[in-house]
Amino acid sequence: MQVLLTGATGFIGSHVADMLLEKGYDVRCLTRKTSNLKWLERKRVHRVEGSLDLPETLADAVRGADIILHVAGLTSAKSAEEFMRGNRDATRNLLEAAERYSPNLQRFLHVSSLAVCGPAASADVPVTEELPCRPITTYGRTKLAAEEVVHSYASKIPTTIVRPPAVYGPRDSAVLTFFQSVAKGIVPLIGFDKKLVSLVNGLDLARGIIEAAESPAAVGQTYFISSDEFYAWEQIGEITRIALGKKFAVRARLPHSLVFGIAGIVGGLGQFSKKPPVLNFEKGRDITRRYWICSTAKARRDFGYKQKISIEDGIRQTVDWYKFHKWL
Repeated sequence: MQVLLTGATGFIGSHVADMLLEKGYDVRCLTRKTSNLKWLERKRVHRVEGSLDLPETLADAVRGADIILHVAGLTSAKSAEEFMRGNRDATRNLLEAAERYSPNLQRFLHVSSLAVCGPAASADVPVTEELPCRPITTYGRTKLAAEEVVHSYASKIPTTIVRPPAVYGPRDSAVLTFFQSVAKGIVPLIGFDKKLVSLVNGLDLARGIIEAAESPAAVGQTYFISSDEFYAWEQIGEITRIALGKKFAVRARLPHSLVFGIAGIVGGLGQFSKKPPVLNFEKGRDITRRYWICSTAKARRDFGYKQKISIEDGIRQTVDWYKFHKWL
């Protein structure tokens, strides 16, 4: 079975590549000239040079593929147009190439995000796949637009959509600053209200992506691949403190008003840098919401997905990896 994987050089995609190889798949990875290949070195993958921005470069990548796993996506950008190109338009380009050059494709799996739905209304009612989508950020809106493109091809290509929440684990740099802060004895907490999150380990997510792609029941369906539990940031901070071997850590609560103030300044200054800002007003809206939680009931029912890595084991594993690679 030949699998084309996008995003293979990134955090989640590289774990998917590892698991596909372990399962005996023939793995083909779409990479750019400028891609950092450190997670693919010395692995039995076939690299095909191309770009999701350039439809003419995708024919060789998709030709003969049995499964396409579209993990690549843009999580930060300096404008809505840039987000649309990286999420909606890139997805459309890949689907158009798949329809034209891979007529025997058995599955196209698209990795989306909980951000397309927006936060849950309360701690008792996590987001489910049946609820209407109400994204609160440009990122969420463009990932939703990408989902709509996938749906438009569902009558011609067997498709599946997977929506992860926040992800952590070895190789991830996005939440590294939280671990670094706790390592210095400070647990940063947003606001004074209790916030709950669904939080999935990258290895659990990679496994869930493959399970969804392999399941006949998942054709034409959308799933949350997440933790079965919901976590408070106080709990996450305490588990991280223990994993780091810190005897004590101060809980530093940042008022929402301060978060928005900092976000406005950082976001404004970020417009003058080459890279998108790590924090802006929309990100401030995101991190001040109380309930970023979702249900995994549908994935459990349809193909037996379940969280295998506990938050304690996952954070300890992540800390050990960060220390080994001198990220901490």
